Amino acid sequence: MDQHLLSIVLLTPLAGLAVLLFLPGGNKNLIRVWANLAALAGFLVSIPLVTRFQIGRPGYQFEEFADWIPSLGAHYHIGIDGISLLLVMLTTVMGVIAMLVSWSAIQDRVKEYYAMFLLLQTGMIGVFLSLDFFLFYIFWELVLVPMYFIIGVWGGPRKLYAAIKFFLYTLAGSVLMLLGILTLYFQHFKQFGSYTFEISELMKLNLPLGLQEWVFWAFFIGFAIKVPMFPFHTWLPDAHVEAPTAGSVILAAVLLKMGTYGFLRFSLPLLPGASADRTIVQILAALSIIGIIYGALVCLMQADWKKLIAYSSVSHLGFCTLGIFSMNPNGIAGSVLQQLNHGISTGMLFMVIGVIYERRHTREIKEYGGLAHVMPKFAIIFAIAMLSSAGLPLLNGFIGEFTILQGAFEANLVWAAFAVTGVILGAAYLLWLYQRTMLGQVTNGKNLTIPDMNFREVAMFVPLIAWAIWIGVYPKPYFDILKQPVDQIVQRVRPDYFNGNTVRNAAVIPAAPHAGGAQ
Repeated sequence: MDQHLLSIVLLTPLAGLAVLLFLPGGNKNLIRVWANLAALAGFLVSIPLVTRFQIGRPGYQFEEFADWIPSLGAHYHIGIDGISLLLVMLTTVMGVIAMLVSWSAIQDRVKEYYAMFLLLQTGMIGVFLSLDFFLFYIFWELVLVPMYFIIGVWGGPRKLYAAIKFFLYTLAGSVLMLLGILTLYFQHFKQFGSYTFEISELMKLNLPLGLQEWVFWAFFIGFAIKVPMFPFHTWLPDAHVEAPTAGSVILAAVLLKMGTYGFLRFSLPLLPGASADRTIVQILAALSIIGIIYGALVCLMQADWKKLIAYSSVSHLGFCTLGIFSMNPNGIAGSVLQQLNHGISTGMLFMVIGVIYERRHTREIKEYGGLAHVMPKFAIIFAIAMLSSAGLPLLNGFIGEFTILQGAFEANLVWAAFAVTGVILGAAYLLWLYQRTMLGQVTNGKNLTIPDMNFREVAMFVPLIAWAIWIGVYPKPYFDILKQPVDQIVQRVRPDYFNGNTVRNAAVIPAAPHAGGAQ
């Protein structure tokens, strides 16, 4: 089974979708039960990835390889390392929870809704498994279609505007990324006489620095829009605010991570000269820090509960990109862990908003106040989600932010000093939101009769709260899983790093060799 384990994980949601299409559209409960079972099966078949993963083993594990379109040099090649393992598990866990979130929220076109979600699940898993650029690009584009419909059909009042904006922004980035991929593809033919989309083969290319930089910026636009980095973030608040709750959860938890994953899997290893270029590193670090501070300041100005959490993603993902471009093991490992943490904590915060929106049908912060008196269970869960996102010690957010700041400090003192303000502002806007909605007296009579959370709603949060506490209290297994792939990336981009010759200040990081020769 091991040799086809990844294919089983990838195709389980698709198999669930195939059966779903034959279920009678009028029987909504049957459709809901089946879609939830399909998502649960997707999670259960991914568990052996964790139990059989060999920590410390170099290269990819559970690899599968088959000829697909030999004339193009495209192959069905999938595999995982520690980075993709954590992101695949995040995807399968959040898939189950997003299905549960949708149970009572979605009443129209239920069959089509769940079909789109299962298709989306397949696309997201495929992105994290692909080791062939052609295959990766197909999954990358596939994700756009179901997300477009989830926002555009089941979203809020401005759903079409948000869906089209999301689609066009991401598609524009994808086209530039495709040009970068094709550049590498034709360069491989020029240097080796064969066409291939294999990432391991493309890493053998010997590219001049100028060409590397061109391809780097083409990739950068594609990945930065998906993250989204400042100033490419303007599609995100609209998409989050208009998407149904489960759409917001999966968008924040998994889709945004495709951008940061792209930097780690493709930009850095394939283009080491450009990635370590002093000017490029400084520009990307500056954009990350602007994103951290700008996102947090905008959160302090929001009147809409959901828009506040949407902008918090811009700030939190700024930490993730800052960690990546610190170009050291702490920064990169912290970045991956923080991607996981952001998925857990921001996923919970969007679920919290979904719970209250189903009851009151408004997200205006001023409409609430004193909810802790009426909904004590809700107030406790919201407090844990909020503190997890704010980075309270012994919860997951603290470990990720601390490790990223450690990496940023090692790279450049100024970066770390500016980034710390993002942590302070993050605590400020989250505590401000909690105080205005949960504490004090009930200011609006309509809130006096709101029922507290039911069993299904509490059950959605339990696994995420447990996961947040586990990472916060005992993160060692995660760092062990990440050590090997992270060290490989650093070795590739900064070959001198582990020789004890590192320069402390990233402003003068020595550029890697112009060629991307295999290490």
